Amino acid sequence: MLKALFLDMDETLCDTLGANQQAIEQMVSYVRAQYGEHVDASGFADAYVAGIYREWNEAQRARYLPICKQEGENAFRVRLIMDLLAERHVDNVNVSDAQVLQNKFDDDRIRAFAFYPGIAEFLAEARKLFTLVVITNGPEYSQVPKVEAVNLSAHVDHIIIGGQEPEQKPARSIFEKALALAGCEAHEAIHIGDSLAADIVGAHNSGITSVWIQHQQPLDAELGIDPHHTVMSPDEIPGLIRGIHAGGS
Repeated sequence: MLKALFLDMDETLCDTLGANQQAIEQMVSYVRAQYGEHVDASGFADAYVAGIYREWNEAQRARYLPICKQEGENAFRVRLIMDLLAERHVDNVNVSDAQVLQNKFDDDRIRAFAFYPGIAEFLAEARKLFTLVVITNGPEYSQVPKVEAVNLSAHVDHIIIGGQEPEQKPARSIFEKALALAGCEAHEAIHIGDSLAADIVGAHNSGITSVWIQHQQPLDAELGIDPHHTVMSPDEIPGLIRGIHAGGS
């Protein structure tokens, strides 16, 4: 009997990429206005987003990981902005200037951050039948404002933020915490998420049924990851869960 739904937040419940894109467009406009049309503002913004998602090369890892650990996420992002602008021959940017740009990106993204259409209604329906636990990876710095932006605590029973835990998905410990909060066994839960490496692998390692939101991602057979259920987009989640519940799975 299904007792609990575990749910990823970014690109599962909420359109994070859409919010990112709006913030990127605002960032590009700001950089061009501040530093001139000759600056590769689009390249800067793309590199910035790659950086905050930890898409680092080895040199970047050696530079930024100690800053993250010793000074925190904001200090890293400010330094990232200064470095990326310097690479584009904008050398007169100080910490205060970079902080303004960092704050602007955060503010623009949070203003645009929202549930996918129909998700709030689905959560209200599902909460009558199941315990709902959100398990989201990411630093507290970025995830807490997102959680607050959609008032997530009003829609689900428990929220686990990976950056506040000893380990993040796909670690078993974070799924074990979710099971304990839901008061159920692994076979009584389903985990829904868009990341094969974090969500699906984590669910499988914990004996939990998985639902993969594919979006436009390819299923790489070489990875050996085979989700139990696949939907193309978040708007297919309600129908799938209704079907599974009706079938008594």
